[in-house]
Amino acid sequence: MKGTKYIWSFLIVFVCCCAAYGQQLRIGIFRDYAAKKVIFDYDKGSYSIYNDTGFVAAILPNESAQLSVTPDNLVELKYNYQTVGKFSKIRLVENQLNNNISVQVTEPKSKTRKYQNDFEIFADKGSLTIVNLVDISNYLAGVVESEGGGGKELEYYKVQALISRTYLYKYFNKHAEEGFSLCDRVHCQAYHSMMRFTPSIEQAVKETGNLVMKDDHGHLIDAYFHANCGGQTSEAQYVWNNNVPYLNSFRDTFCIYTKQAVWEKRIPQQEWADFLVKKYNYPINDTVFGPLIFTFNQPDRMAFYQSAVLGIPLRDIRINFGLRSTFFNVSPDGTDVLLTGRGYGHGVGLCQEGAMKMAYYQYNFRQIAIYYFPGAQIVSLEDEDFFRYTSDFKEQLENF
Repeated sequence: MKGTKYIWSFLIVFVCCCAAYGQQLRIGIFRDYAAKKVIFDYDKGSYSIYNDTGFVAAILPNESAQLSVTPDNLVELKYNYQTVGKFSKIRLVENQLNNNISVQVTEPKSKTRKYQNDFEIFADKGSLTIVNLVDISNYLAGVVESEGGGGKELEYYKVQALISRTYLYKYFNKHAEEGFSLCDRVHCQAYHSMMRFTPSIEQAVKETGNLVMKDDHGHLIDAYFHANCGGQTSEAQYVWNNNVPYLNSFRDTFCIYTKQAVWEKRIPQQEWADFLVKKYNYPINDTVFGPLIFTFNQPDRMAFYQSAVLGIPLRDIRINFGLRSTFFNVSPDGTDVLLTGRGYGHGVGLCQEGAMKMAYYQYNFRQIAIYYFPGAQIVSLEDEDFFRYTSDFKEQLENF
């Protein structure tokens, strides 16, 4: 058994080190679009185009490749708008390390984005699946800029890189059945372009090395984050019905004066009442709860509207009315109800605007990370003791 554990540890560390030092990720991009057509335009460095059987052409300055899905679920390739043929798969491979190319979905139309490294495109259920085969460091830099924007302190970018790396390794095969590891949507991690405008992000990714966060059992943590907690983070169980020890609610004073800390919204009283009564059978005629239908105070974060006995989750109200958060009060205002809310997002884990403010006040990334994930530990991917008992990567290794 001891020998088996040692072999497991060695294999897992070996696989993870390979990933950390050059193995490409498979990231599904433009997943908000049912892409029918996409164009790849030269931007920086040439790309070779390969079809099912081999090399087709190279994308050089002022040249492009146009791809579209066919009725028989194949990929039609055009090179400089001249038809080449229909294939099951097209690959674009950079001819020099860290080239990048402009990519735009043209049906339906998206904004143009720029991505690094290689690509694979295939048809699935009448749409194109566009996969960016990207180096881990390039991917993380793109995620950090997509999630955090530009103009922030280096230590903030470091903590964002840390939690983004943790998420990457924990959910490495989330979309394996679709032909890629993770996608570019926020339910994975936003990845809307290569890192373009903030060179300090590359420094942050490099200086956090192979660091990730684990819990007391040696498992990678759920490194959730959101824009603004409104002064109090949320219990994980309020959002996902799952209690997580390092994701307990606590007061956070760092974000309360930032731009997304407060919000308001008016909703017609009739619309509010119809939702509560028709969907949740709100007891409108009850002597206790009836008069409170348009009045609700939430000094501390709660999970349910008025009372748990009514079974009306605040998260459902947020989704139905498109609210910024579940942290709000309600009061009558003429024929409307006025919602005065705090925060933006689910409120669980790291508060981005709070973390930005902490970095501004010269807290380092380790202090920021532990503040928002108390009880978690920061460890290296190369720490053999960590991986010896980590089941997360054992499962991933079995799926390689």
